[in-house]
Amino acid sequence: MRILRFDDQQDRQALLDLFAVDHFQVDRVARTVHSILDEVRHGGDAALLGFIHKYDGMILTREDLPVPPAVWKEARAHVTEDFLRALAAVSLNITAFHERQIENSWQFEREGVILRQRIVPLNSVGIYVPGGRALYPSTVLMLALPARLAGVQRIVMVTPPHANGVNQHLLVAAQAAGVTEIYQAGGAHAIAALAFGTKTIAKVDKIVGPGNVYVTAAKRQVYGMVDIDNLAGPAEIAILADETANAEWLARDLIAQLEHDSAAKGALFTTSPALAEQVAARVHALSDTVARAEIVHAALQNGCAVVIVPSLAEGAVAVNAIAPQHLQIMTAAPRAIAESITNAGCIYLGEYSPAVLGDYVAGTNHTLPAGHTARFGSPLGVMDFCKRLSMVEYSAEAFQRESEYAELLAEIEDLRNHAEALRARRQKK
Repeated sequence: MRILRFDDQQDRQALLDLFAVDHFQVDRVARTVHSILDEVRHGGDAALLGFIHKYDGMILTREDLPVPPAVWKEARAHVTEDFLRALAAVSLNITAFHERQIENSWQFEREGVILRQRIVPLNSVGIYVPGGRALYPSTVLMLALPARLAGVQRIVMVTPPHANGVNQHLLVAAQAAGVTEIYQAGGAHAIAALAFGTKTIAKVDKIVGPGNVYVTAAKRQVYGMVDIDNLAGPAEIAILADETANAEWLARDLIAQLEHDSAAKGALFTTSPALAEQVAARVHALSDTVARAEIVHAALQNGCAVVIVPSLAEGAVAVNAIAPQHLQIMTAAPRAIAESITNAGCIYLGEYSPAVLGDYVAGTNHTLPAGHTARFGSPLGVMDFCKRLSMVEYSAEAFQRESEYAELLAEIEDLRNHAEALRARRQKK
C-alpha cells in the first residue's frame, strides 16, 4: 500500500484520483447493453434464453426460468441448522432497524384547505442477486426485507443460473425475506426482462441490487421505464484511526472489503506514522496468503493507500472528500469524530464495530451508495419501496381567498388558460 500525506498537495490529489469514479467504464459497454435490452424487449423469452446460453453457457427452456415453489420448500432440508439460526437472527435485526423507517400518511388543514400526503407501497419490485464468484444470501435479505416492510406485494428475485440450480442458501433466504417469485436469469438480459417483461416474467416497477458493469449499465438505460436504487460500484472502505487502534485489526478490516472485487478501494487515514507503517506492512504480508488472494492483491495494486493526516479533524475532511461507501472510525473517542462526517454510506464506531458486521448482522442495510455517490445518496431503506402521493382539497371559501394569487402568477407566466380555469369558477355565481 502506498503511504501518502494529506498535507502534501500531490499526495492529496493522488488520494482523490484513487477514489475517482470511472463513469466511462459503464459507457464503454453501453452499446452492447443497449443491444441486449433491445433484443429482450422485442424478443421476450426467446431472446432471454438465447443470452443465457451465450453468456452463462446454460441451455434452458421457458419452463426452466421460474423456480417452482416445491423446490423452495425442499431447499430448507439441504442447509444446516446453524445457517437457519443465523438467518433468523439476521432477519430479526434487519427488520428491527428498517421497521423504524416506516413513514405514515399525514394531513393538515389551513382555513378550509386540506392537504394530505399518502404513503403508498410500490406494486412490484425486482431484486437482482449476483451469482458469479461469490454467494450472497445476505443480499437477498437486505433487498427483500425492506420491500416487504414497505408493503410491496410482488417481490421478484433474479439470479444467474447454475448447473445445479439456484443455490439452496439463496432459496431459503428468499423464503425468509418474503420473495414471491424467483427466476434463473442474470446479467443485463435479466434487467431487461424485469424492466420490459416477457411472457414468463412480468415487468416490475423498480429494480434494486448490485451487479457487474453490464448490470449497472442496463439499470442506467432502463431508468425512466422503471425506477432503480442506484448505480452500484466496486466496494469501498475508509478507516479513520489514531494511535490507539490495533494494526492487525485494521489490516484485516481493509482486506475484508477488498476481497469483493479487484476494483475495490480502501484507505486508512491515521494521525500516527508508526501505525501507518505497521498496517501497510501487515497488509502486504497478508495479501499473498489470505483467501481470494488474487482479488485482494489486484485491489491493493490498483486502489489502496495509507494516508497520514495532521489531525483527526483533517482526517474527517479527507473522508468527506472521498465519500466512502463504508467508514470505520477507530479512535479513542469515535462519536466525537463521527459528528464531522457528512459523506459516507455507513459509519461504524469503535474497535468492535467492523464493517463486516454491517455487511451481515448489525441490521443496517449493506446496499450503500458507492462511487462518490455518498455525497448525495443514502443506504437502501423502506422508503425506497414507497411512493408519496400529494392530495389537495379546497372549500369554496378557501378557493375564493387564494385563487387570485394563483391567477396573478399564471398571468405573469403567460399561461392564460390556467388563469381562465380559475376565473370560470369565480364567475359561477
